[in-house]
Amino acid sequence: MKKIFILTGEASGDKLASEVISNLKKINPNINYLSVGGENLEKLGIKTIYDLKEVTYLGFTKVIFNIFKIKKKIDETVKAINDFQPDILFTVDSPDFTLRVAEKVKKNNQAIKTVHYVAPQVWAWREKRVKKIKEFIDHVLLLFDFEKPYFDKENISNEFVGHPLLEKKQESGIDINQILGKNKALISIFAGSRQSEIIVLTPIIIDFIKLMNKKYNDFTFVFHATNEYSNLIQSYLEQNNLKNCEVISDNKIKKHILQKSVFAVAKSGTVSLEICNAKIPSIILYKMGLINFLIVKMLVNTKFANIINIAAKKEIIPELLQSDCNPKRIFECTSQYLDNPEKMDNQVKSVQLILKGFKTKNSPSRLAAESLNNFL
Repeated sequence: MKKIFILTGEASGDKLASEVISNLKKINPNINYLSVGGENLEKLGIKTIYDLKEVTYLGFTKVIFNIFKIKKKIDETVKAINDFQPDILFTVDSPDFTLRVAEKVKKNNQAIKTVHYVAPQVWAWREKRVKKIKEFIDHVLLLFDFEKPYFDKENISNEFVGHPLLEKKQESGIDINQILGKNKALISIFAGSRQSEIIVLTPIIIDFIKLMNKKYNDFTFVFHATNEYSNLIQSYLEQNNLKNCEVISDNKIKKHILQKSVFAVAKSGTVSLEICNAKIPSIILYKMGLINFLIVKMLVNTKFANIINIAAKKEIIPELLQSDCNPKRIFECTSQYLDNPEKMDNQVKSVQLILKGFKTKNSPSRLAAESLNNFL
């Protein structure tokens, strides 16, 4: 029986990997899997060798302070992969972790094929990484077509498969009124999937909600959380006695609630594409430590944080970063949209034009699964 080791480094990678593997199981049911994964891969019956949060470190300073722990985890992961002897090492996103592992694995065993999903953002920073990747990655599955020239230039085998979050999914027949028990308009809140992000952003978002409640009385704010951190967010809400807030962790319910939302406030990241694909107007937030921010500012060569804005070369979705990521600015920006339906409609229309260039005719997850199967 053929074997695949799936290596992710955070919750978003676990989600992307699960979409691909779900399709691969339909194409080829005779594959044995092992992983470093999270709740989504576990739902597919795939064992993880340790908890994903053991390798999820955010920011340069946290990486520096945990450098020996990370090195130990890299070595532990390499040993597990070598012991498993997979036909394919399928690495997903988190390049500073997954590609370091892949490099060591390839050095030990050239027979293991390495396929990487979600290319490092070489178009944003550290473009020279492409030359090094060539030494140990056999094939790269690209989310965006504009990434292709960077890898073609170095003669690295690659394929544009598209982004799974942009796939058309069958809508569930869930009655959200039964879940929330209210008939108010919904605003979806995404405070992040990492504990460090949630701890920074949730208090800011709560103060934003308090400002919203002074002006409006017809909104329910729904926090989209992972199972792991739903209780943490709930504890913040209880401490602040907010009655018009809910925390949802079930993925099917989350998707349905997003589709029924009038607006979204989200941490900058992959989830922004999901919001855009649902045709929901939004703003994005992000805040990191000053040292991390100064390092990023020196290294990054793009003007924007959001992939839609990067592709458009202008700000379509407002980015409230660092000092702008405060309750008053979030409230002002959100109010400007909610009080102006035409402004919301214009954002959605502009975003859809950009998304057209990101989409493939066939299912991205299916294309990625077929590519993996071809390497077996």
